[in-house]
Amino acid sequence: MKFIDEVTLFASSGHGGPGCVAFRREKFIEFGGPNGGDGGKGGDVVFEAFSGLSTLLELRHRPHQKAEKGHNGQGKNRHGASGKDLLIRVPVGTIIKDAETEEQLADLTENGQRVVLLKGGRGGQGNARFATATHKAPKFAQPGEEGEERKLRLELKLMADVGLLGLPNAGKSSLISKISAARPKIADYPFTTMVPNLGVVPYKNYRSFVMADIPGIIEGAHEGAGLGHRFLKHLERSGMLLHLVDISWMPERDPLVEYASVCRELELFSPELAAKEHVVVITKIDLPQTQDKLPEIRSWFESKGIKVFPISSATGEGIEELLDEIARRLWGRVEEEW
Repeated sequence: MKFIDEVTLFASSGHGGPGCVAFRREKFIEFGGPNGGDGGKGGDVVFEAFSGLSTLLELRHRPHQKAEKGHNGQGKNRHGASGKDLLIRVPVGTIIKDAETEEQLADLTENGQRVVLLKGGRGGQGNARFATATHKAPKFAQPGEEGEERKLRLELKLMADVGLLGLPNAGKSSLISKISAARPKIADYPFTTMVPNLGVVPYKNYRSFVMADIPGIIEGAHEGAGLGHRFLKHLERSGMLLHLVDISWMPERDPLVEYASVCRELELFSPELAAKEHVVVITKIDLPQTQDKLPEIRSWFESKGIKVFPISSATGEGIEELLDEIARRLWGRVEEEW
């Protein structure tokens, strides 16, 4: 399924039904009086977060959303039925904004969470409502109230406890496929990962956390290089970040310069995101060239007060220690200490 994380909608609630002008006309009942019923209320536009969805693709093909209008009032004091509410289901993590003012209207972060964004118009009153002692036969009724219309922009930000960050081919997809049921495409060329992936990572004693893998970030991303900054927003809800570093390219490429470059791009995108706590993970330690350079790189990071976790997604080496560190940072302790 195609991953769509932004969409624009033109939504409108239902108009209220008009009231009815009618009079009671029965044999042997003279001057029966007005008995026009009220119109029905228009339907609301309701958004609901649903964990079974992971993309806004369906709404991309249905940009115009309209709730049902209220039904007309009828004679014999019969009120019109209310219009049906329009329920729009969106993935958990969807932010809804006014497309023109950029005002945030809702942030749906929990499964089943609902919000009424556009209220349907009230139904008009029938002429029976306007009968008085001095005006016993009103020949008018109220029209229904118009519904609300709004241009909305929906933006999906994935809900994850841990976000993966790094250059293309740093090993992010390999890691998430190793420790979760996520199956992203893995290949030896840059930008194999084109869209974010979510994986539920099982931990000890039935604990688990959600991990997000986004396409690689390269220098100049804030100017549109590579895939740009488009997917960095999916890390904003993460409790912590894993910055994956591949040192197997040394000496052709300097991993420390590349690490600083990614951190700079993160800062340019969002200082708040850059300030999140993160763990540096050295990947591909099953390769001889990585093992040769690991002491030098680890020493550099530790001199900056940054703890390093070497891992291999191919052999599983170091994975358990990394998961324990994630548990400490997310929950304050590892499972054995509970």
